[in-house]
Amino acid sequence: MKFDMHCHTKAGSIDAKVPIEQYIRLLHSKGFDGMLITDHDSYKGYRHWLEIKESLPKEYRDFTVLPGVEYDTRDAGHFLVIMPDRVFLRVLQVRGMSIELLERIVHHYGGILGPAHPFGARSSSAMFCNKIRRNPHLIKKFDFLEGFNTCETIHSNQVAQLLAKKYGKQCFGGSDAHKDDYIGMAFTDFDRDITCNNQLIACVREGGIAAFGGTERKFLRKHRRRNSFAATWGFKTYNRFLGFLYSPYRKLKVRNLSLHRK
Repeated sequence: MKFDMHCHTKAGSIDAKVPIEQYIRLLHSKGFDGMLITDHDSYKGYRHWLEIKESLPKEYRDFTVLPGVEYDTRDAGHFLVIMPDRVFLRVLQVRGMSIELLERIVHHYGGILGPAHPFGARSSSAMFCNKIRRNPHLIKKFDFLEGFNTCETIHSNQVAQLLAKKYGKQCFGGSDAHKDDYIGMAFTDFDRDITCNNQLIACVREGGIAAFGGTERKFLRKHRRRNSFAATWGFKTYNRFLGFLYSPYRKLKVRNLSLHRK
C-alpha cells in the first residue's frame, strides 16, 4: 500500500491550507491508498475527518486515513508520533515535552516515534539540536526516521538516509505538504495492507516498509531564509515560550498518566 506519511490539514495545523477532503482527492488521483495525518500537536484534523467522512463519495470514504501527530519537543525538534488505535493522549496535544519524556510515554502506551526531517530546518530538526548531537544514543530508541521529506533539500534527505542506515532504522517518506502544490510528491510503500494504526505499528516493527522516496520541491530564496539566524532563533524562542506557557497544563496531564515500568 502506498501512503503519504507526513500530512498537514487546514483543520488541524494553523499553517496548513488544504482541507482534508482536498488532500484525499489529490492523493487518490495520484494512486495513493492512504495517508497519515500529522498535524502539529493536534488530532483536530483527524477528528474533522471523522465528522465529514460519511458525506464524501465512496471512493474517498474507503481511502485509509490514520491519525498521528507531529510533536514539538522542547529540546530535539519535531517528531512523528503514531499511537495504537483509540489511544489519543492529551499530553501529545501540548507541545514542549523533552525528547526523553516523549519517548517514554509513546513506548509505554505501545506507540512508535521518529524524527521528522532530521536534517531539515535548523529550528525544528533533531540533528541540529544539541540534545541529540550530544546524546546520539537516543537515536537507538527511535522506531524510524523520516528519510525523505519533499520540503527538504536533496542533501538533507541523503544524510537522513545515511543516518538511518548507520543505526539500522527504517525510513518514512512524507510530503510534509501544507498546501496542495506538494501533495503526493513523497510516498511510503508497505508490504501489506494497512487499515488501522495497530497494523501500521506492527508493520514498522516487523520491517515492513518496502520502499520510500519522492521528489524534492524547487527551493526558492524564501525557502532558504528559514535557516537564517533570525528565523532559526526566532522559532526556537517562540517554541520555548509556548512550551513554558503550557508547562503547568502539560505537567498535570503527565501526572495523570501511568508511567510505571513493568
